[in-house]
Amino acid sequence: MTKIAIMADTDASLPDDLAQQLGIYTVPISIHFGQDTYDSGVTMDDTALFARIDREGQLPTTSAPTPGKFSQAYRQALEDGADAIICYCVSTEVSATHQSAVVAAQDYPDVDITIVDTLQISMPQGYMAIAAAEAAQAGASKEEVLAAAESIGQRTGLYAALSTVKYLAMGGRLTGLAAGMATMLSIKPILTVRDGKLDLLEKIRTTKKARARVIELTKESLGGATPERMAVVNVAAREAAEAFCEQLRKALPCPDEILITDLSPGLSVHSGSGLVGVAFVRPEA
Repeated sequence: MTKIAIMADTDASLPDDLAQQLGIYTVPISIHFGQDTYDSGVTMDDTALFARIDREGQLPTTSAPTPGKFSQAYRQALEDGADAIICYCVSTEVSATHQSAVVAAQDYPDVDITIVDTLQISMPQGYMAIAAAEAAQAGASKEEVLAAAESIGQRTGLYAALSTVKYLAMGGRLTGLAAGMATMLSIKPILTVRDGKLDLLEKIRTTKKARARVIELTKESLGGATPERMAVVNVAAREAAEAFCEQLRKALPCPDEILITDLSPGLSVHSGSGLVGVAFVRPEA
């Protein structure tokens, strides 16, 4: 039986313990503060990221993992006994990660390496890797593994509410005047994944109303069905995420387990501290 290794980058927002449990290899996005470079989820987490941002008053830059990092991950998977590798990359609409993975695969011309552009971000991407890993562990063929992940990718959704526009302004996404007005009016943008990008969906007044609207949008998307999988994502807001999880359970049918996970620095630098949102997988029709 072919042993298939599953891989993803850290923009998939996968909890470390779950990735280890499923044998998913993770390749870190890079975070750059001047000359200092950190690996997302390894040497930099969301809490440390925003502590430094607030201390220094400027955002870092991010970059895709180098081909060398992917090559190292491929080598490790092969040393662990893999016969084939499938890598689930964050959307090519937001990152060059997929291209790095493709370049690295050229170091292994005799190895069956498949690199998938998920056109997803955060847990919707992560759920594709999870589905692939579960199928691979169950002994599925490569084609069955790819199909299982693709099915999940077509049924995912994500809605998230920002707690502040401060970091959007720091990143140049809002003018100072617009940011000031948004702050005065307590505007809380709601984001979703659309066409492979994290996109502004709505602007809601107050955090309480924004999070309630996220639940409404989720409920509408599910149409009364219980999602196959659900996760609450957050940026340095664990307590708020736990409270939001309870709100979800009271408002709509939920699976027995709801993951609570960090968005991860490769993405959170663009959204800001305090974000809380929900990712889910709709059941098959």
